[in-house]
Parts: sequence; structure tokens; C-alpha cells
Amino acid sequence: MLNLKGLPGKLGAKINGILLLFFVVALATIMATLYVGRQLEGGAAAINEAGSQRMRAYRIAYLLEQSVREPEKRAALRAEAQEVLDAFEHALDLLEAGDAERPLFLPRETVVREGMSHVRRHWETEMRPVMQDALRSQNLAQEPLLLQRLDTAVRGFVSTINDLVLLVERSNARNTDLMWIYQNALVGLALLGTLFLTLVFNALVIHPVEQLGKGMARMAEGDFSVRLEVETRDELGDLAHGFNRMAEHLRGSYDTLEQRVADKTHDIEGRNRELAVLYDIAAYLAEPADLAAVCRGVLEKLRSLLGADAGAVRTVNVKTQELEMMASINLSERFLACEQRLGLGRCLCGEGAAKGESVVNFVPHRDGLLPHCYREGLNSMVAIPIKMKNQNLGQFNLFFIGQRLLTQEEVNLLEAVGRHMAVAIENRRLATRERDMAVSEERNLLAQELHDSIAQSLAFLNIQAQMLQGSLNAGQTGNAQEELARMREGIQESYDNVRELLVHFRIRVEHADLEAAVRSALDKFESQTGIRTRFEKTGAGEITEASTILQVLHILQEALSNVRKHAQASTVQVQMHCEDKDLTILLRDDGQGFSPDGVVEEGGAHVGIGIMRARAHRIGARFELEAQEGQGTCVTLALHHG
Repeated sequence: MLNLKGLPGKLGAKINGILLLFFVVALATIMATLYVGRQLEGGAAAINEAGSQRMRAYRIAYLLEQSVREPEKRAALRAEAQEVLDAFEHALDLLEAGDAERPLFLPRETVVREGMSHVRRHWETEMRPVMQDALRSQNLAQEPLLLQRLDTAVRGFVSTINDLVLLVERSNARNTDLMWIYQNALVGLALLGTLFLTLVFNALVIHPVEQLGKGMARMAEGDFSVRLEVETRDELGDLAHGFNRMAEHLRGSYDTLEQRVADKTHDIEGRNRELAVLYDIAAYLAEPADLAAVCRGVLEKLRSLLGADAGAVRTVNVKTQELEMMASINLSERFLACEQRLGLGRCLCGEGAAKGESVVNFVPHRDGLLPHCYREGLNSMVAIPIKMKNQNLGQFNLFFIGQRLLTQEEVNLLEAVGRHMAVAIENRRLATRERDMAVSEERNLLAQELHDSIAQSLAFLNIQAQMLQGSLNAGQTGNAQEELARMREGIQESYDNVRELLVHFRIRVEHADLEAAVRSALDKFESQTGIRTRFEKTGAGEITEASTILQVLHILQEALSNVRKHAQASTVQVQMHCEDKDLTILLRDDGQGFSPDGVVEEGGAHVGIGIMRARAHRIGARFELEAQEGQGTCVTLALHHG
């Protein structure tokens, strides 16, 4: 195999250099072949032209001889001989100077140039003078002698031209041999070049790639001891180096694989235990139990997991800026009394809570640091913040009697528990606030309805009582009887209002059936007031949310109450259309109607309309009221989801 181990440079540079060398050698040989071929072509043209000169010389001699034999054609024959003579001289000049376009030129050899010079001298000294004398001769007696001299000169000149042609032919023969050598050299170069390039590519590319493939095959079989011999200093050599480094790394990795798998398995088991604990704690925190009891349960789980001896959960009192003890396990009454309230920034727990940071692996001692923990016999402590979205809600502690140093993974687990506890505490606070707000809203609505009904009736009765007192004092018995009758009517109306309010606030949604609830409300209304009711339902949809149904029934009860109080109607018609989750309810009466422009909803005599709008807004519904004096009233409630 071709040894190219010491060949410097990159693989691409090596291949390009070898190809360039091969190209230069081949190009030089081809150029030499072309040069020799052109020399052969020029020499062959020169041989042809020299042969033509022999024919011209014989032609001139023939024409001059014919002019002597045929005197009557003398002038024409001599004119033709002159033309041939001129063509002869032009061809002789062309043969000597050459013509690159044909191409025509004599070989650039000294002996050939000397032969051409001999032809030129023979022409100028012997041939041309004899021909010119023969052409100019007017003496018929001397012409045979001139023709004899011309014949001798032509024979000598033709012999000289033959010598020149022989020299050119010998030169062409040498060029032909040289052409054969060059052509065979090209054939040999093609064969040897192909073989050489095959060896080069085999040495530079194929063999290293085969070695690399064999190494990869052995490595795929699990033989990580395989190493490649670095034979070249190029990219494939670098690849062999890289393969050897990879094999070394894989061998080291394989040797330690079992240990690393065991370590990873142990780590995964630990993570799984942590996730199980987090899942268990998250599920426990989601239970609807007392927050203090839930926190004690979380402390018990953490104590069991980490081997803690005691624990405590404290929450931040925003007003007093103190940590207040909410739940604890295995702590003495004396400790709880001392630690019941702890200011933010006091002691290590207070400092950690103020900064929202964890305090871990801290050991109490006699010098006053964590004195309560020291008196309790607790030798290790960890304090984890309970915070959510940078809001510090509290802190929980784990205490250890022995020296217990927590790992970073355990600290991360405790901090995750702290975040879950923060979510649970905040959710319970939000739920409490939501219940308080719901109660407050219902109280406001109750106050508005009381103001719109009973309060106004009592005010009316108060005025009537004063008027009755005045009539009695004045002895106006007739007026007193009338005022007493009006008071009796007012008391009856107040009684009706109270019954209506009791029914109104005792509404319960059973089985989440809005249609049944509406029918029941209309039946009660008709039985209490004597006003006829008609109900019509279209659509295949249903409303199942209890809060929505409750508010719809409240709005319906308020609208029916307004009909009873103000409409003086004989018939009430309710149309309900429900499709998917969209609901539309229309309530029409045939009463006296009113002018909506004259109604003052807020703080006036028609607070009920404002209450209905508020309830509709609470469930995201649209409330509309259409009324005209003498043409009844129409209330529309439209609820669209999406």
C-alpha cells in the first residue's frame, strides 16, 4: 500500500495537490503532442509546396520549348510561362517565410534552413537567369542553345528541391516518432495516473474509513478496548484521534455504568418519595377541614418523614407584624407561652420570616441564641417560610432533639411544602372573604327590599297614627274611622309584604330544576293574589348552576312583587327560552304600566328595580324594563354564555 503517513497537510489539500500535479503533467504532455502535430502539419504542407515547385519548373521549361516549336503561339506560350514563373517565385518566398494560417512552414532545423538557402541561391544564380534569357530571346538561332541550358538548369534545380524535400521528410519522420512517443506517454500516464490515484485515495480515504468502520463495528459489539492507528496527519487522523478518545470515554462510562445506574435509581427513588409526600400533603391540604387541624396533620407527616421531634406553624398578623402560633405538635405549654407571639425580626425565626428566607441546620446554645429552644432540649431547628408570589403568609418549624443536618434536597422539599401550605391558607382566606362578601351582599339586598316595602309601610302607618291621634283629640270620630280603616289597610299590606319577603328569602333550589321552580313560584303568586298566570317554555337547554337559578328566581319574585303592588293587572305571562346554556325570560303583565323616565331607582320609591339589576349583573345577565302608561310592563332577563 502507498505510504503517505508522513505527507503533511489536510486531506483536501493533499487530494487537490495530487490532482493538480496529475493535471499539470497531463496538460504538458498534451501541449507537447499538439506542438509536434502542428510541426508535422506545417512540414507536410512544405513538402507539398516544394513538390509543386518541381512541377512549375518543368512547366516553365515545357512552355518555352513549345514556344520554339510553335512560333505562331509564341506570344501566348511565353505569357503563360511568365505567369508560371511569377507563381514560382511567390511560392518560393512563401516556402521560405512560411504561412501560419494554412499552416505551412519548414522545420526550424539548421540543416533544413541550409537546404532552403541552397534552393534560393540555385534559383537566383542559375535557374531564374536562364529562364529570363529564354523568355526575352528574339533570336531563333540561339533558342535551341538556351533551351539546352534551361534543361540543364531545371534538372539541377529539381535535384536541389528534392534534397530539401528529403530533409523535411526526415524531420517529419522524427516528429512522427516523437508524436508516437507522446501519445504512448499519454496512454501510459492515463493508466499509471489511474493506478496512482486509486492507490492515493485508498491510502488517504478508503483505508482509514475502513479502519474506522471496523472500529465502530467492534465498539457496537461492546469491545470498548478497540483503538485506531493514526496513520495520517489530516482530518481522518483527527477523526481517528476523536474515535480513540470516545472509546476511552465510553470504556470509562461503561466501567462506572452500574454504579451510576444505582446512584440514579436511588436518586429517582428519593424523588419519587418526595413527590409522593408532596402529593399526599397537597391532597391533605385540599380537604375541607379546620386550617389548624390540617397544619397539624402536615407537621405529623413531615415529622414522620424526616424524624423530627416537634413542629410548629405560625401565621403573620399583618396588623401587629407578629408571628402568631396557629398549630403545634410535641411542644410544651411553657414553650408555647413564650413563643405564642413573635415579632418579625426577633430571634432567628422572626428574622427568617421578615426576609422570607429559610433558616436551616441551626444549633441553639447557652449564649442566648434561641434560648427557648435550648431550654426545651431541642438541639437542631429548621424554619421554612410559608409564602406565595412574594407574599409572606407565615412560617413553619421542625425541631430535633439530636443533631440533625438536612440535605439540600430535604430543604427543597420543605420549601415546596411551604408553598403548598401558603396556597391552602390563602385559598381558605379567600373562601372566607367570599362568604363574607356574599353575606354582605345579601344583607344589602335584604336592607334594600325592607326599605322598599316594610320601612315605607311603617312610615305610612306612623303618619296615619299621628293623624288618628289628631282626629281623636279633636273629637272628629268620622275622620278617625276613615284613618283607622286606612291604617288597617296599611297593616294588611305590611303583613302581605312580610309574607312575601319570607317566601322570597326562603327560596331553595331543589334538584336544580329552573322550570319547576318558576312554575311553583307562579302557582304561589296566583293563589296569594288572585292574578292569573300563564307559563310557556321553549328550547331543549337547561340551566343547572344553583347560584344562577337562585338569582333568576329572586329577580322573578321581585318582578311579581312589583306587579302585585303597582300594576293592578289581571294576567301575568312568563315566557322562558333555554338553548344550550343561554336563557331568556320575559315577564309581561296587562296592568296600568308607568313611565320609566319618572322612576328613580337609587334611593327612591323603586329600589326593587335596582335590586333586580344588581342580581342580574351578579350572574352576568342583561336586564331590561319596558313600560308605557296604560299598556302594561315587560321585564326581560337574558343570560348568554360564551
